[in-house]
Amino acid sequence: MAHGTMTQRIMTQRIMTTAVVLGLAMIGLAVVAALAPPAQAADAQNGEKLAQRWCVSCHVVGPGQRAASADTPPFSAIASRSGFTAAEVALFLLTPHPRMPDMNLSRAEAADLAAYIAAQRR
Repeated sequence: MAHGTMTQRIMTQRIMTTAVVLGLAMIGLAVVAALAPPAQAADAQNGEKLAQRWCVSCHVVGPGQRAASADTPPFSAIASRSGFTAAEVALFLLTPHPRMPDMNLSRAEAADLAAYIAAQRR
């Protein structure tokens, strides 16, 4: 019996220690999350600047532009595609593609450009 009681105490102590450690870890994560800077919204105006720099020679990037390569869709057509999401376009922009220049965009720049493309939806 004494051995059974000792085993119960050890198990109870281990459970309590684990609970305390997990609780402290959760508090630590909550503090880090509270202190982290808020996520920045994508900046479509910066995206327009990026489009003028990188995309205008192939794509129609805005309503004022009349001509571009016949092989590439205008931004308005990209934004109007079924299932379009700015997040997917941003991810696409971060991945090199044979028919596109390697723009070496940061994540923020890709999000900005995707936000600008989304704003061109018809």
